[in-house]
Amino acid sequence: MFFVSEAKVHRIKLFNCIYSGFWVGRSVKKMKDDVNFSKFIIFAVVKPIFLKIARVVVAVVVMAMGGSTFAVADDNVAVAGALTAGAAGGDFVPFYQGSLAGGRFVSSGNVQLEAMAISGLNLDKRFSWAAGVDLIADFASGIDYGRYDGVTQQWTTTSIHPARARVQQLFGAVKWRGVFLEAGMKEVIPAMGHERLSSGDLVASGNACPIPGGRIGFIDFQNIPFTNGWVQIQGEVFYGKMLDSDWWSDFGNRFNRHIAGGEWYNYKRCYFRTKPSQPFSVTVGMQAAATFGGWTRFYTRGEVTRYDKRKVKAWDLARMLIPTPSASEDFYDGNHLGTWDLEARYRLKNGDCIKARFSWPWEDGSAIGRRNGWDGLWGIEYVAATTGNLLDAAVVEYIDMTNQSGPIHFAPGDRPGIDIPTEATGADDYYNNVYYNSYANYGLSIGSPMLMAPAFNIDGYTGYIGNRMRGVHIACEGRLSPRVGWMLKGGYRVAYGNAKIMLLKPIHLTAVMAEVTYRTPWINGLNVGASVELDNGTMPGSTFGAMVKVSYNTNFNLKKR
Repeated sequence: MFFVSEAKVHRIKLFNCIYSGFWVGRSVKKMKDDVNFSKFIIFAVVKPIFLKIARVVVAVVVMAMGGSTFAVADDNVAVAGALTAGAAGGDFVPFYQGSLAGGRFVSSGNVQLEAMAISGLNLDKRFSWAAGVDLIADFASGIDYGRYDGVTQQWTTTSIHPARARVQQLFGAVKWRGVFLEAGMKEVIPAMGHERLSSGDLVASGNACPIPGGRIGFIDFQNIPFTNGWVQIQGEVFYGKMLDSDWWSDFGNRFNRHIAGGEWYNYKRCYFRTKPSQPFSVTVGMQAAATFGGWTRFYTRGEVTRYDKRKVKAWDLARMLIPTPSASEDFYDGNHLGTWDLEARYRLKNGDCIKARFSWPWEDGSAIGRRNGWDGLWGIEYVAATTGNLLDAAVVEYIDMTNQSGPIHFAPGDRPGIDIPTEATGADDYYNNVYYNSYANYGLSIGSPMLMAPAFNIDGYTGYIGNRMRGVHIACEGRLSPRVGWMLKGGYRVAYGNAKIMLLKPIHLTAVMAEVTYRTPWINGLNVGASVELDNGTMPGSTFGAMVKVSYNTNFNLKKR
């Protein structure tokens, strides 16, 4: 069933034990007996236990967010639980199975139990509260990364695996009219693109685990006064504190480049949209992000050659909104990047929608004036008016990051005494920075997962080695029946190196994933899903993997339970 090494046999045995009631290939009589037995287990054992767990989870939310806070929110709470198990060859999870999953999966072997309770904002009320908690127990295999010992001057390895228990989400929010304020740790919803089918937003995709912090902005798009609804605005600002310092210290090879920690994170965006009730509507705007503060250790052949520490003051928070020249760094404080975005949507007479969009990246301002050629994400999307069709949605995207404003970066200020006044602001080196960690949280890309993140560098190199890349991504989903859904994803990408170091040989990957979900008739809200994926290439490597997920979701009413 799985192509794995002998070291992973114990995980396969556990996997088969958990899901033995769902395997096919048995006799009809035994399948019938198993179904009856499964119904008994679900109704007599699983459901009562799950409801008790749900009560505990909701109680945790109430205590964490404050009883009065939760009581003001909607009485109906979305409660869900999931058990996921997967195995693959090699060290890492297959590309699509691990991408855009909130940082849940990195290793090739995974057994994960998740429970959540979330109460959303009531948009029908002027004033509303919300809160949520999402807890994960994780039994994932470790990954052996390269480590240089400066004392013995020898290369060794260090094994890293996800925390066995962690908080994935924990947040509270309040809304007044069209403005919201949120605090805590909550998963990101991309500003543009299909949430399930896109290859990932270039700035904030939801690929990595959430960053704790505070966010304020408009709920969805709001009409701009005196435009009669023909022009709408949406925007938000987020400040957070990254908690992955220990991970980078454990992961980094301590031989070259640098390791940073204690960094702060800022995200902001502003979009304008024409009247969405019209058949044709356009959305345009910009999103930007920055990491700043913290400390950095610089390594040269295993020796620490420099240590920087950057204090963060209240004024620095404002400077992230409008970057200003730095007094301590070479150019501007912080590592800044972002995109110019445009999406055009046309609604057909039957309600189906066709969208075309692009995202033009910029890095530290050098490409903000569009000097990086055709670099960006280009996509076409189809979405059916209603769900439940054989084809509900489809996406085709092309990503190109090969220009990077040219290969040369030269600023007169970098070379005192040189009389050349001309600047060449190239070598953008997307997602990398000479002072800060690469644009990643716990080693996974905060932006597009199409660029192979540092967590997949088995030698412990802390940067993106292949951000000069291009690729194609295709995805679609639908339903074979009211109870059976399907999704297909496939793509090809090739990378030639980064802006400063070209690879001796390009790395590449062809990946194809198929997923099927089944809504069981035994109990409403119980779903069984399975996916298989085949990856072929060197980004980071060829593998075959399978993943099965059993989930249950329901609405939990606080007043009735």
